[in-house]
Amino acid sequence: MPTTLCLDPDDAGLDRAAALLSGGGLVAFPTETVYGLGARGDDARAVALIFAAKGRPRFNPLILHVPDLAAAARVAVFDADARRLAAAFWPGPLTLVLPRRADAGVADLACAGLATVAVRVPAHPVARALLARVGVPVAAPSANPSGRISPTTAAHVLEGLSGHIDAVLDAGPCAVGVESTIVALTGGPAVLLRPGGLPAEAVAQVLGAPLAQAATGATPAAPGMLASHYAPDARLRLAPDGPAPDEVWLGFGPDPATAAQAAHRLNLSPGGDLTQAAAGLFALLRRADALAGPGGRIAVRPVPDDGLGRAINDRLVRAAAPR
Repeated sequence: MPTTLCLDPDDAGLDRAAALLSGGGLVAFPTETVYGLGARGDDARAVALIFAAKGRPRFNPLILHVPDLAAAARVAVFDADARRLAAAFWPGPLTLVLPRRADAGVADLACAGLATVAVRVPAHPVARALLARVGVPVAAPSANPSGRISPTTAAHVLEGLSGHIDAVLDAGPCAVGVESTIVALTGGPAVLLRPGGLPAEAVAQVLGAPLAQAATGATPAAPGMLASHYAPDARLRLAPDGPAPDEVWLGFGPDPATAAQAAHRLNLSPGGDLTQAAAGLFALLRRADALAGPGGRIAVRPVPDDGLGRAINDRLVRAAAPR
């Protein structure tokens, strides 16, 4: 593959990115959550290129990004609850896993052969302008090598995928900073498959009922469900009491006294702001990884496990999991 193009998010850049996608190429683009690696979702060969570029397990499904509810309804079956959630939170950081229409016209590989499909309407204006130009659902996981730290800038994308994809649309850093919340509505109660940029409590409030939890060890029904994911090169552990002297410390809120002994000190939000912590999580994990160096270690302070904190802790637990 030729050198990866870095495109401006203007009309010329969007037209070039849309042409590359329409022709079966791979283009990374910004959403409000993280940068996604897009391919046209109706082209099995193009979708296969995503898996090849990322080194992604074939049984791990992808999210189809569409410009509006009408486009989503052409590939998925919406019941009343799904329509309520779409009305409340789209465009935005919510992905719905719904029954796939028989005439959806999307590649089986994008759905990992399942009878369901994951769909989202992103809020980022560049993403929406690109999707409108392409005119078909765009399959897009995060634009990083599989299992590694997700990208929140174009530079992050290029660190992991330069030379493996056709282009990246550079629209600066992503505002939310963690991936979308994923909720399954496939009969029975709504199930939280992945906490993310939309607090699960907000979803439950619209539905008028708490969300069920995904079964442990089940075949992934959505992205981000593998036990080891979002991992830096350095070994990462959750350390509520602080770091060892040879560890890089990634704190949250006021640091404990033991943080002074860390090799390096970073903080997700010294003031304890979960929105700030989510927006900077992946960028700071990358900085901590660089500071730790080969064979190094990172100690991370968990955050309060509510609202966006649930999504942050989910990413940290998976980053710390055995590989």
